[in-house]
Amino acid sequence: MHHRGGPRPAVHAFKEGMGLETRTVVEPPAAQEAPRVPAIRMEGITKTFGSIKANVNVSLDIYSGEILSLLGENGSGKTTLMNMLSGIYFPDAGSIYVDGKPVTIKSPKDAIDLHIGMIHQHFKLVNVLTAAENIILGLKGNFVLDLKSVRKAVSDICDRYGFEIDPDKKVYDMSVSEKQTLEIVKVLYRGADYLILDEPTAVLTPQETQKLFGVMRNMKQDGKSIVIITHKLHEVMAISDRVAVLRKGEYVGSVATKDTDPQQLTDMMVGRAVSLNIDRPEPVNIRKCLEVKNLSVVDIEGVTKLDDVSFTAYGGEILGIAGVSGSGQKELLEVVAGLQPARPGSSVIFTDMDGKTSSLIGKTPMEIKKLGVHLAFVPEDRLGMGLVGNLDIADNMLIRTYTEGSGMFVDMKKPHQLAEEIVHDLEVVTPGISTPVRKLSGGNVQKVLVGREISGKPSLLMSAYAVRGLDINTSYTIYRLMNEQKQRGAAVIYVGEDLDVLLELCDRILVLCAGKVSGIVDGRNTTKEQVGLMMTHLGLPEEVKA
Repeated sequence: MHHRGGPRPAVHAFKEGMGLETRTVVEPPAAQEAPRVPAIRMEGITKTFGSIKANVNVSLDIYSGEILSLLGENGSGKTTLMNMLSGIYFPDAGSIYVDGKPVTIKSPKDAIDLHIGMIHQHFKLVNVLTAAENIILGLKGNFVLDLKSVRKAVSDICDRYGFEIDPDKKVYDMSVSEKQTLEIVKVLYRGADYLILDEPTAVLTPQETQKLFGVMRNMKQDGKSIVIITHKLHEVMAISDRVAVLRKGEYVGSVATKDTDPQQLTDMMVGRAVSLNIDRPEPVNIRKCLEVKNLSVVDIEGVTKLDDVSFTAYGGEILGIAGVSGSGQKELLEVVAGLQPARPGSSVIFTDMDGKTSSLIGKTPMEIKKLGVHLAFVPEDRLGMGLVGNLDIADNMLIRTYTEGSGMFVDMKKPHQLAEEIVHDLEVVTPGISTPVRKLSGGNVQKVLVGREISGKPSLLMSAYAVRGLDINTSYTIYRLMNEQKQRGAAVIYVGEDLDVLLELCDRILVLCAGKVSGIVDGRNTTKEQVGLMMTHLGLPEEVKA
């Protein structure tokens, strides 16, 4: 007889007198591990947007007291899946269970009533309000009278998990990590036991990341469930207990982090073996391409964004730019591209491959192009500055090439051909090149933009967060394209947020802190910790080349 649980009978023979008597002796039950019961179960979840299938029959379990990493290529449906759990989207099909009971989540309020909270990449805070006011905003009760109890509750949460936050500090005075802390405290204050963090370390220094991980471990010890959406495999290995993988909207499987490695996870995401080595060819025949001297920028509100910045970028090398978000990276690239004015006394000199020099200060993008400067710029704001959302992929190629035609008719053959090449080479997930760009996922928009800019074979290629939101496979394709431009003699300026990538890809790294240059270090000889300290002005920079 087969028994499921309970004591197991055993037969023993005992000799008594002239014969054998059989008795049943009950042995103590063997130690068995109780089956884990998921705190949240998503079954058969399907979500489509027009002809794009974001999630197809996805089933996922989330357990109490664990940190689950959700991995997948760009467009695999990770954020969409979690948006349905947090009430942003409603599934077309499938069921969600919390504590074994079926639930309906039609809004973020429904989610928080079920103790589910999501911290998005783009913070949803009101800048002119304090931390305490942001936490209480939208809740029932007396706004003014409740602030005192909010401060006490915030203090208790911080003490319990290791946060540091000033309840009376205005959001506009906060650093990025402080804003993120506020978002987490906000959902904890509202009773969240299940937290979803979308790319939480995207704009944090290594020190801030380690601090966040410490807080996450404290929350796990307290029984909280944490789902982290990230593309950084070294962080997955460092912080998570389990990893779930999606591919093209479908669930591939999950694995205990201790039983896997970055290579296996990458192969699961992509569906084939992918090399995880970033090449860094030695620079050859380097030449001065861009010389920036005493560059200062003040915004329309009178805030200094860049303060006396000087450096040189060379053709044949990749110059990385590191810094906490808002340290002046955006303004630096926009000044060079002719999109931002600089203060008097600033100098930006471009030298082409023939040795001809041109001053770029005060020039518009069109004037810079007429000077013969082959400059490509991948901005941080993809749809705001880089592409036109309502135009399709082919028409967005035309934006780059329309001035090359002659006469009153526009040649659409080249833009269509370029669009087809980019969709094929960068594996853009789209129904076709006639699809409006605004209907693509953020990562696929980025592929279109990077592909278009690199196609022009520029002398100077500048990119701001070129792989933000991209999957591992496409990210490595972008790194390869950057190296191809470097090897053909272009100067590549790469603004990045992943210090591991900066240290592997870049020849030199310029570190910015609050609009000033902390130093320029050799990418081959520096450490992530040193660059992280320089980003907060605590490091001692090693100057290697002015």
